[in-house]
Amino acid sequence: MDKTKVDDMLIEMISPRIKSIEEKFSRGEGLDQEDINTLLLKSQYNHINHLDLKLNEVTADVASLKDDFSGLKGEFSGLKGEFIGLRGDFSDLKNEFKLSETRVNARFDTFEKNIELKISQAINTNMRWSIGMIALIVTVLKLADMFV
Repeated sequence: MDKTKVDDMLIEMISPRIKSIEEKFSRGEGLDQEDINTLLLKSQYNHINHLDLKLNEVTADVASLKDDFSGLKGEFSGLKGEFIGLRGDFSDLKNEFKLSETRVNARFDTFEKNIELKISQAINTNMRWSIGMIALIVTVLKLADMFV
């Protein structure tokens, strides 16, 4: 998992407190509100790290798709060059292939735009959830702070 220094620092800051809470709980003692808040905070750090990991996976998939589509465009360009080289006796065939290539490129462009749209929507949805979870955490912590 690619953690930032801030992630590591935050986890390290609450780790001693988490250990003491675990020991307290294993002894059968009750947990106070601060203990519960610390456990919730650790849970949210883990959740945010998980969301970051998923976002990295989606980003890597998008980059991979762009490379694949670039390779396909290169192959179509190569085909175009081969057909242009056969000018002599095949001028009618050349015109037919140019028309087909135009149709394929138009379909490919439409397909590529649809894929980009779906990827963009997935990233936007993931970001909305992340921001929503962060807002929820801040709200819960603020409410907890107000009542404590």
